Amino acid sequence: MQYDAFIGQVQATAALPGRGAAKRAVHAVLRTLAERLPDGTARHLFAQLPADLAAEVEGAEGPGAETLKGGPAAERFDLPTFSGRVAWRSGVSEDVATRYVSAVFEVLDAAVAPELMDKVRAALPRDIGQLLPSARVDDPSE
Repeated sequence: MQYDAFIGQVQATAALPGRGAAKRAVHAVLRTLAERLPDGTARHLFAQLPADLAAEVEGAEGPGAETLKGGPAAERFDLPTFSGRVAWRSGVSEDVATRYVSAVFEVLDAAVAPELMDKVRAALPRDIGQLLPSARVDDPSE
């Protein structure tokens, strides 16, 4: 999937008014997700994203930057903390941030290998994992 298509799909899925809001949502969710995932899983995820998007998110400063550059990862936190970090990074309420997370997860699910999304789901606590598309959450192999 190309960068513009990724951002456009998040914009449409989250019913955002413009590309700027969609870009902020994507960056906030991906940075927070990188903090929550084990290092190898985060790096594999970013390797499957559009190169422009991965470079933008990886180049950002602040919390989570070291994770994307091969540093420590897999902080333990739940959905309220996840949504709170996305809200803080994107300048929206936690309810809106949760909508952003769902939209970005849906687009990620279509953009990367199913096996990788299975690893992402397995690395997340159930409350965050429930925001993944229902086909992933209702996986009969669980």
